[in-house]
Amino acid sequence: MQERAGRDFPTGPSSVSECETTATREDETVKDEELTEPDGRIVLVRHGETEWSRTGKHTGLTDIPLTETGAYKAELAGTLLATRRYDLVLTSPLQRAVETAERAGYGDAQHEPRLVEWDYGAYEGLTTPEIIEQLGRPWTIWQAGAPAGATPGETVEQVTERAQSLLAELRPRVRAGQQVLLFSHSHFLRALAGTWLGLTAAGGRYFVLGTSAVSELGFEHGSEVITQWNHVRGR
Repeated sequence: MQERAGRDFPTGPSSVSECETTATREDETVKDEELTEPDGRIVLVRHGETEWSRTGKHTGLTDIPLTETGAYKAELAGTLLATRRYDLVLTSPLQRAVETAERAGYGDAQHEPRLVEWDYGAYEGLTTPEIIEQLGRPWTIWQAGAPAGATPGETVEQVTERAQSLLAELRPRVRAGQQVLLFSHSHFLRALAGTWLGLTAAGGRYFVLGTSAVSELGFEHGSEVITQWNHVRGR
C-alpha cells in the first residue's frame, strides 16, 4: 500500500479486513518482539457541528449536514492532520462525517459502516434532560444504552462488540507502525477509546469530545493509551 503524504490518498486494499491479525490483544501474553514501542497511531476526528449537536439532541442514524460553523471547523481540523502520512483513512458513511472528511482534505476516505454513531433508537432526537423526564429517573447512554424505536437501538455491549471488531482489524496495522485516520461521531469515538483502554464502551463516559476535535490512540511501554485528546483548532 502506498503511504499518504499530506492529503494524497493511498491505493491498495479497500477493506480493513484484508490486514493481518498477528498482534496480540491487551489481555493476551505479549511476545518479546512486541516489547519494542510501536509508533503507529489511530487518529480520531469527530465530525463538525450540526444543528442537532449544537442543541444537544442525540443524533444517531439521522443523516443531517454540518452547519456553516461545523464546515469551517472541519477545515481547521484538516490543518491539524495534514503534516502526517496516513496509511488508511476511514469514515462513517453518515454525511456529517463524510463532509467533515471532505472539508478536512480527505474526500476519498473509505466508508466504514462500523464507524456510525451509537444507534439511539427511541431516544433519537431527544436531549438527555428530555429522556430523563420521559423515564422519570436518571439515565446515561453509558449505563443503559438505548432501546428500540424507529431504529433498533444499541446496548453498551453491542457498541463494545462493534468497537472490538474494528480494533481487532486496526490493531495489527498500528502495532506495525502504520498511521490510521478515522472520521466518526462523539459517542462512538468515546466508546472506541474506552474499548482501546480495556474499559469497554462504557469507559467512554470519562472522555469529553467536542465537534471537529482531533484525538489520538497509541502506545506507552507497549500498552495501549490515549496520547492526545479533544484537540480543537481555533477553540
